[in-house]
Amino acid sequence: MSSVPLTTSPSENFVEILKSYQQRVDGALLSLLPAEEGSNNSLPAAMKYAVTNGGKRVRPVLAYATGKALGIPLTRVDVAAAALEMMHAYSLVHDDLPAMDDDDLRRGKPTCHKAFDEATAILAGDALQALAFTVLALNPDTEVSDSAKLQMVKVLGEASGANGMAAGQAIDLESVGRQLTLKELENMHNHKTGALIKASVSLPAMLSVDTDAAMLDRLDKYAGAVGLCFQIVDDILDVVSDTETLGKTQGADIALNKPTYPALLGLDGARAHAQNMHQTALCAIDGLGDDFDQLRMLSHYIVDRTY
Repeated sequence: MSSVPLTTSPSENFVEILKSYQQRVDGALLSLLPAEEGSNNSLPAAMKYAVTNGGKRVRPVLAYATGKALGIPLTRVDVAAAALEMMHAYSLVHDDLPAMDDDDLRRGKPTCHKAFDEATAILAGDALQALAFTVLALNPDTEVSDSAKLQMVKVLGEASGANGMAAGQAIDLESVGRQLTLKELENMHNHKTGALIKASVSLPAMLSVDTDAAMLDRLDKYAGAVGLCFQIVDDILDVVSDTETLGKTQGADIALNKPTYPALLGLDGARAHAQNMHQTALCAIDGLGDDFDQLRMLSHYIVDRTY
């Protein structure tokens, strides 16, 4: 099968696929979250609030698209997709806290610590992080060996912890008011955003015993470029969009004097860099078959998004 040319854009059909994947992971999340009914505290409600208040679901969509590319049934990807979104939601809850980015708005709604309180938000984030590991470990999929489950837990832990997302957030907080080089900025985002994006392709790939090292390497390069592209566009939108469209406080990075791609490269330079990352992602999977079309179109969606 021939590959899709680099100019191929997302089709209307892909928009429907995107919605179906978003709805699919929403269903999986609801089935895995602790029940609110019968609870004697607000923790289950706060956890549900944090993961069901909208969002693009880029990480689960990436997991499903990877499953599609590798011939893995969607039902087998549900647990990994949900775990990824739980981990992402936990990071957002904690990022929004007064001690971190101090945001009042997330996805057009009050942040978790505003809807509940700061202590409950901290605990909700903690519980979502723990639940992400739990659902991977208890995956009922009989085709996944115990060693594969252990490896998936390891990959998610590395992507989220001191060598991944948490490290990126630490660098971000310590870089406020500093002028970073492009290399330093990309190192920060390779950890803060990119690590979990990479896990979004590697976790579903582990569900197939037929995925070889060469394919894993190509998927890793694709995800690394997509992760940087996502962050660059995020930085651009923080400058050019508005709070209502973004669903979060516009100009927050500027207000906090954070290092961003537009601040370093200018808007035109940042846009060009996003396009370069987009093309890098497409080149990583160039020559692969039509089953990889969703990954190609997802990269187009990320670079062209307006919110």
